[in-house]
Amino acid sequence: MATFSLQSTPTDAASWLDLARRAEAAGFDALLAADHPGSCANPFVALAAAASVTTTIGLGSNVSNLGVREPILLATDVATLDLVSGGRARLGVGAGHTPAEWRAVGRERPGVGGRVRRCIAVTEAVRALLDGEEVTVESPELTMHAARLESPRPVQERIPLTVGTSNSTLLRWAGAHADVVGLAGFGRTLADGHMHEARWRADQIEAQLACVAAGAAGRAEPPPLEALVQRVVVTDDAEAAAAEHAERIGLTVAELLATPFVLIGTEDEIVAAVAEHERRWGITRFVVRTDALEPLTPVLRRLSTGVPSAAR
Repeated sequence: MATFSLQSTPTDAASWLDLARRAEAAGFDALLAADHPGSCANPFVALAAAASVTTTIGLGSNVSNLGVREPILLATDVATLDLVSGGRARLGVGAGHTPAEWRAVGRERPGVGGRVRRCIAVTEAVRALLDGEEVTVESPELTMHAARLESPRPVQERIPLTVGTSNSTLLRWAGAHADVVGLAGFGRTLADGHMHEARWRADQIEAQLACVAAGAAGRAEPPPLEALVQRVVVTDDAEAAAAEHAERIGLTVAELLATPFVLIGTEDEIVAAVAEHERRWGITRFVVRTDALEPLTPVLRRLSTGVPSAAR
C-alpha cells in the first residue's frame, strides 16, 4: 500500500500543533520538517513539539543538509527526538545545494563531488553514533576524534534513514545503505541558489532508478522508493491544471501527468496514478507539501481501504 508523508515547517505554535494532529488523523505516515538553517524553523525542535500532541505518526527531517550539519550534533538531535516521541524519529539527509547555507557557517559550497563525499561521510558517522559506536574520522570532508553518543540513546534499535537525492553516485550509495531512497527530481541548481532544473522525464527517472538498483544489487530486499511531490491538485480538468507548470519546465502535459512528482486530477485519477507509479517505477512512498493535506485526505482514506478507482 502506498504511504504519504506531509512536509511542512511551523510559523506559529497553534497552527503547527494543529497540523500535526490533523496529519495523524488523516492517515499520513509521517510529519516531516524542512531543514534550511536561517530560513526555516529547526526541524527537530518543531518535531519534538509535534510529538507532544500525537501518538503514532513518524517524525523526521526532510532533508538535513549534511554539508553544514555536524555528525555529533545531528545524532544528538535525532536521538533526543526519538526519546521524547517514544521511538518515532526518522532521519532524512541530503548533500545540500543552497550556497547561502555554507556561507552562513563560514564555508564555501564545494562542488558536486565534494558535497556527495561529505554527505556520505556524515551519514556514516551519524549512523554509527546512533548505533552506539565510537567514531574517529580524518578526511578532507570530515574530521572527528573519538566521538560517542553516550546520552541520550534512541528508543528505536535503528532510526529509519532516508537519503534524498538525484545524484547518480549518491543514488547508488543510497541503494546499498538507505532504508528509503528519496527521489528528489532535482537537476542543476539555478542562479537564485534555491530552485532547480527538473529531472522529471521518463528517461531521467529510469536513469535514477537504474543507479538505485545497481547500489541495491547485494541487498536481500531493495529499499523502498519515495517521490518528493511538488504539486497536488484535485480537479476534474487535469490537463488544464497541468498546462502552465508543464510549459514552465519544458514537458508536455502528458509527460508531466505521468511523473511521480505531481499528483493532478480527480480523486479517481490520483488513486490510479499512485498505482501506476508503483507498477511503472516501483515508487510506493510520496512526500507532499502542507497544502496537500486537505485535498489528499479522502484519497488516503480510499488507499487505506482499497476502494477501487476508475481507469485513467
